[in-house]
Amino acid sequence: MSGELLVEVRDGVQIMTLNRPEARNAATLAMAQAMVQALDQLDANPDIRVGIITGAGGNFCAGMDLKGFLRGERPNVPGRGFGGLNEAPPRKPLIAAVEGYALAGGFEVTLACDLIVAAENANFGLPEVKRGLMATAGGLLRLPQRLPYHIAMEYILTGALLPAKDAHRYGLVNHLTPAGGALDKALELAAAIAANGPLATAGSKRVASESVNWPAGEKWDRQREIATPVFQSEDAKEGARAFAEKRAPVWQGK
Repeated sequence: MSGELLVEVRDGVQIMTLNRPEARNAATLAMAQAMVQALDQLDANPDIRVGIITGAGGNFCAGMDLKGFLRGERPNVPGRGFGGLNEAPPRKPLIAAVEGYALAGGFEVTLACDLIVAAENANFGLPEVKRGLMATAGGLLRLPQRLPYHIAMEYILTGALLPAKDAHRYGLVNHLTPAGGALDKALELAAAIAANGPLATAGSKRVASESVNWPAGEKWDRQREIATPVFQSEDAKEGARAFAEKRAPVWQGK
């Protein structure tokens, strides 16, 4: 992996740390390419159940590296989008652990995650309009689905900061922590997810995230296509046996 992205696997959880603290972890092409490798590893390794993205040095990510942009470089990977993530999130659950600033593409990375934990000192924002740009890495698509429409449009059109406490009040952030505590809380959530059946969690994520775009008359059939292999899996049988035997299940991922 690039030195701009640090990757650690701990108890079935892959922690990916954006590592350009001197630039508030602004995203570069090298960072995005490293993220692609890390997410491919997350999905391919059966021993890894959950991913966490966080930032080094007290900030999450200030968005695209503007110096790189002026050189003609953007942190986009074909087919994967900004940061190597936003257009094609991983199959497995992903948690954002946010300290400090999560701005522009950095905010859009958090919106591509399934859960968001934020320190009380965190601030989110889509300031692209202030720079004559647009939040095309998912902000314009995802934020109006996560916040009430008029609230989302205020932050989209003004570029104002959204403090973590307000993001939590609106339901955008799952948990608030004291400064410095976001990663620990994300690890706590990751452990709870990792204890569950990996096929079931991946299938549940897929239905929940994809079904918004399914035609109404196809929703139940499409869900059935995804869920049937899970119900027929060895893990489903193991879950039932473990419940009957009053013990923790031993998942095989098949």
